[in-house]
Amino acid sequence: VTPRMLQLKVCGIYRTSLEEFDNLFIIGDIKQVQRLNDWKSDEISGFEILVSDFKKIDLIEQEIRNLVVDYSKENSAILRTESITRQYPQIFDWLSILDMNVWVILFLMVMVAGFNMISALLVLILERSTMIGVLKALGSPNWSIRKVFLYLSVFLTSRGMIWGNAIGIAIILLQKIFHLIKLNPATYYVDVVPVNLNIVHILLLNIGCIAVTTLMLVIPSYLVSKISPDKSIRFD
Repeated sequence: VTPRMLQLKVCGIYRTSLEEFDNLFIIGDIKQVQRLNDWKSDEISGFEILVSDFKKIDLIEQEIRNLVVDYSKENSAILRTESITRQYPQIFDWLSILDMNVWVILFLMVMVAGFNMISALLVLILERSTMIGVLKALGSPNWSIRKVFLYLSVFLTSRGMIWGNAIGIAIILLQKIFHLIKLNPATYYVDVVPVNLNIVHILLLNIGCIAVTTLMLVIPSYLVSKISPDKSIRFD
């Protein structure tokens, strides 16, 4: 069979940094494809369905597969149902590794911040041992004194997080506008480091960091109950 040839005009070249797409797909008029394959105006090679919740893609794929299997005509071909995660598993495996790295980095950062605040709290308690002894001699309970140091630690943590948020948001805005940090598209599928400035995520991250750090400070604050009023005052 003599192949059909058409003279087409190239109006533009797209780039997704994904060789699987850039070297394979052409965006054009579907009527030309139907004309080359002797298709009717209502014939296509497949459907593409967009989902609003990507987390349910496996469930939606199973539902569509059941509908396709149940619907069939005599001597008609059954459409194959395939999700994008099964069609391009290497891309989504790479993305899942990146997500794991994010959680590992967040965990390490919270642990480092927590241990730094524990050290700072211990230093504050030891430096104020005389004050703690005087407050105990005046009748203050241990929990009341511990709350003073916990409030002070939360205040110091919050002040540090304010500066950290200001610097971090500034870096994100600079990267979002000027694309300062570049990447190799052949390796990372993108040519610049992508950033996402989401206020809700920032608030949740700050609240979680303060909550975890405060919980880590509860146990070291028990050192207040070990300080004896007579010894601390006599030492002064």
